[in-house]
Amino acid sequence: MRLTCLILVAAALSACGKDDVIDDQGPEAFYEQGYNAMQANNYPIAAQAFLFLEARYPFSPLARQAQLDLIYVYYRSQQPEAAIDAAEEFERENPTHSRVDYAIYMKGLVLFDESPGILERLFRVDVTVRPPKNTERAFSTFQELLRRFPDSKYAPDARQRMIYLRNRLATYENHVARYYLDRGAYIAAIQRGQYTLERYAGAPQLELTLQLMIEGYDSLGMDDLAEDTRRVLAQSFPEAVAATR
Repeated sequence: MRLTCLILVAAALSACGKDDVIDDQGPEAFYEQGYNAMQANNYPIAAQAFLFLEARYPFSPLARQAQLDLIYVYYRSQQPEAAIDAAEEFERENPTHSRVDYAIYMKGLVLFDESPGILERLFRVDVTVRPPKNTERAFSTFQELLRRFPDSKYAPDARQRMIYLRNRLATYENHVARYYLDRGAYIAAIQRGQYTLERYAGAPQLELTLQLMIEGYDSLGMDDLAEDTRRVLAQSFPEAVAATR
């Protein structure tokens, strides 16, 4: 999609004469126009200016900055697919750039599964029982950011968002495990629990995960594994176990 946009922009530029609206005064002028429009929340004009800059001066330092600003412009103008494409393209074309961490962070932010929408809140829809759209992708993207750029200024926010995502994903996995248990698919439920323990370490929901695994082992008559899991539960959540006695 971005390649198509650049081709169209390049064609428009080649067709422009002296009396046309686009006045090519160099990359600085293009960037200033785009930046000012972005600051004024005029995202269509900002995107147009940045695309013009990238098409006319593709190898200039300002073209790289325009690519980064386009990610933000697409994000704020509610064009998530365009924002993700722009972020991935920047990372692909500029793997050693000093602001690759920003591109990865913005991709994660776009994918971040925010709070329920207006209709979901109105009808009190429990979003945790549905497959969390893009939540796993957002979690993995922030995880990549922390792995590659642990000292990035975006790392603290990414960590906080990962905690939310981790908890929601663990909650959903527990719903799936419960579904399997209720239908007698005990091995599938146990495997789902094992995946949750490995993938979402530290989530408060793991208390329930362990309980569901114990139920699965008990149902299969795997007493030793059930007892081992009970010990893990007691060690990991001693207060919760004590409260049930």
